[in-house]
Amino acid sequence: MNRREFVGVAASAPLLGATVAGKNQYFELRWFYFRNGSQPPRANEFYEKVWAPTAQRLGIGPVGFFSPVIGEGSPYMLRIASFPSMGDVEFLHSRMMQDSGFAKLYSEWHRPLDPGYVRTENAMLKAFDGMPALTIPPDDGKRAPKIFELRTYESNDPNTLRRKVKMFNDGEMGIFQRVGMAPVFFGETIVGRNQPSLTYMLSYDDLAARDRLWAAFVSDPEWKKLRSTPGLSDAEIVSNISNAILRPTSFSGIR
Repeated sequence: MNRREFVGVAASAPLLGATVAGKNQYFELRWFYFRNGSQPPRANEFYEKVWAPTAQRLGIGPVGFFSPVIGEGSPYMLRIASFPSMGDVEFLHSRMMQDSGFAKLYSEWHRPLDPGYVRTENAMLKAFDGMPALTIPPDDGKRAPKIFELRTYESNDPNTLRRKVKMFNDGEMGIFQRVGMAPVFFGETIVGRNQPSLTYMLSYDDLAARDRLWAAFVSDPEWKKLRSTPGLSDAEIVSNISNAILRPTSFSGIR
């Protein structure tokens, strides 16, 4: 891919049509699973030089790209994008493919008998009322990239998920912020596996900061009171917790 081709793609990509935006954003989480070898660097090149600038031209963003520090299924890339409506999610790829330059480079990424990735998986989330939009960690242009933690809570049934979401909205996410954590988003899974579930992302300066902030959270008096409320203990409303520690790529819009 040369620079002239890439710039032409970004400049000529059509804008998304007008949509009726709801109060809460939608988030698409898409995992690209690779073989070791040429697939990871080829994907980085394609997303940095073609996909990310074209998405920016379409008005999509911010978009985060992450690789695992600790997590199952490595090597992979996780792409997280925010949208004002489900319609924007549905038509994004087809809008990109309408541009002949983008389509050509997309085909070059997926070589005959040598695709750009082994498999892909995605989940669609709807933002919580308590944090209706994705928030990028503050950046003065001098700090190092953050470390991110993606956490998924599965619930026993839809009713207990409702209680856990309300618990976040009414107090838990506020405690996160008060003790110094920097939430990026909170979302309920509306498309994806292992439902009913919710997923959220936190950011830290480094792994040592993560350990320190979680220790402050679990010892916080307000959190202890909240989790001891009848009907809100983990045993009553959470059946499984999984997490991954992620590092942003050099071209991630969330870092």
